[in-house]
Amino acid sequence: MTLVPDDGLSLAAEFPDATHEQWQHLVEGVLRKSGKDVSGTAAEDALSTALEDGLVARPLYTADSAGTSDSSDAPAAAHAADTVGGYPGFAPYVRGSRPAGGWDVRQCHGLADPARANEAILADLENGVTSLWLTVGGSGLPVSGLAQALDGVYLDLAPVALDAGAETGAAASELLRLYEEKGVAREAARGTLGADPLGYEARTGQPGGAETAAAVELAKRCDQDYPGLRALTVDVLPYHEAGASAAQELGISLATGVAYLRLLTEAGLAADAACRQLEFRYAATADQFLTVAKLRAARLLWARVAEVCGVGTAGDAGAQRQHAVTSPVMMTRRDPYVNMLRTTIAALGAGVGGADALTVLPFDHELGLPDAFARRIARNTSSILLEESHLGRVTDPAGGSWYVERLTGELAQAAWAFFQELERAGGMAAALRSGFVGERLAATWRERKKKLARRREPITGVSEFPHLAEKPVKREPAPVPMTGSALSGGLPKVRRDEDYEALRARSDAQLSATGARPKVFIAALGTAAAHTARATFASNLFQAGGVEPVHDPVTVDAETVAEAFARSGAAIACLCSSDALYEEQAADVAKALKSAGAERVFLAGRPGDHTDVDDYIFAGCDAVSVLSSVLDRMGVAA
Repeated sequence: MTLVPDDGLSLAAEFPDATHEQWQHLVEGVLRKSGKDVSGTAAEDALSTALEDGLVARPLYTADSAGTSDSSDAPAAAHAADTVGGYPGFAPYVRGSRPAGGWDVRQCHGLADPARANEAILADLENGVTSLWLTVGGSGLPVSGLAQALDGVYLDLAPVALDAGAETGAAASELLRLYEEKGVAREAARGTLGADPLGYEARTGQPGGAETAAAVELAKRCDQDYPGLRALTVDVLPYHEAGASAAQELGISLATGVAYLRLLTEAGLAADAACRQLEFRYAATADQFLTVAKLRAARLLWARVAEVCGVGTAGDAGAQRQHAVTSPVMMTRRDPYVNMLRTTIAALGAGVGGADALTVLPFDHELGLPDAFARRIARNTSSILLEESHLGRVTDPAGGSWYVERLTGELAQAAWAFFQELERAGGMAAALRSGFVGERLAATWRERKKKLARRREPITGVSEFPHLAEKPVKREPAPVPMTGSALSGGLPKVRRDEDYEALRARSDAQLSATGARPKVFIAALGTAAAHTARATFASNLFQAGGVEPVHDPVTVDAETVAEAFARSGAAIACLCSSDALYEEQAADVAKALKSAGAERVFLAGRPGDHTDVDDYIFAGCDAVSVLSSVLDRMGVAA
């Protein structure tokens, strides 16, 4: 970019533009210093990061990078770099479904007691929340308690989104009755009645025949009498919580949306009217750029679907209405306060990506019913982003970023390909019932679990920097998952922390039964400069499985290690030092540890040929497998 001050003097006039090849040459030099002799595109590939869905994050993007590769399988709108252009509120809506920024602050409530629910609802509305997401039916808020829960709520000002599963028809009828009772004009009613028969089937495994009929009737009624209400929700959370990738989530949302369009148009609604009956619910994760691209790509793809269905571009019928929810999959039960940081980044990504409504789940979501403090922090997250960071004052702030534009287009193409697979499988309902969806999501999750186990995808406070001495956060058990159903079955629910949580639970049980956790002795050799990095690495790795490291004394040798090990109370040991000192001392120290009763001796470093060393831990090793075997050897019950 050439900078031109007011006096017309170009500050870069004497400097020629750098070329991509010149940059690659500099990269080659840096990589050679680290021992990698690569050149040209191979040098750039060495700095690239592989993402899910076959996507790759490159180290450098330029104006030439913004476009996407041409593909006859991709929607025409995703072919070129014209996503950089266009205007918010106009097709293909990649820059936003509305002309202005900002979002509806929507919080979730799942209390079964109507009185307690009303107290929490009013507190939220008085302190920044602008709409409500209510879990109704089953073990959640009873339909008969809806009136009490909404007592004192100005329903013409606060939109309501229902999540009622099998009781959608009854809950919607009760809400519409409340509108009439409170004198809310039909054109002033706002919100979503939440019919989602396919989502209900995905969660429970039970076909939603009655729910499908109710969805059609509700859509007809909304189209006729309530222009501000939407009858159906395309909820992608059940698939996200089953391990879906971003492209799979988008492909599933398209297939579900198309299934609902077919259902409604067959019932007599025009295509544009049917489109206006849908709201889409997506997960926002702490991968902020992927979240931004996912929401932008979702609007791009849905605009293409609407176009193919004959919906014109003059109105807003083809504009996808989006409700983003911070991901339950990324939430951890250990060190849960870190979830505040995760949800803040996810909320930022959703806001930048153009979500119409945003729910920030409380940091204690996975522990039970959130307390007042957790709900306050959740709603204040949106308030800070909107009121203090002024994020809502700019529409599509990521627009024009060469990386975001490229990622949006590539993600759209991957999602479109998966959507076509679902259609070839007979449509969303058939693909779900045949097991096709479950199998594909399970395969994706298996690959991700490998990265989590090897800490290629770190979880702060769990797989990285765990805190064994933390006091557990206790919460009242939730009657039902906040975004789920009281029924069981259907797709599984996964969590990023699940394998590490199982290991920590074993350690907790040992602590409760014996008063002590399983321990590992850190046998550090040489000076602090020689062993600190690997001793820290080993301590973090073992603590991720609930194994307490004992690093006392700071350094040992073959003469002192036996006494130190015996004093530690540990059953296993781990050598930590530099490669040079390993060559000099590892064999003697390991032999002394074995003589002192060490059941297993680890070495922190790449596998080698060290006498009396049983196993190795290193960056990229399968930490879950190592820790599980350690606990097994120590007799810690599973």
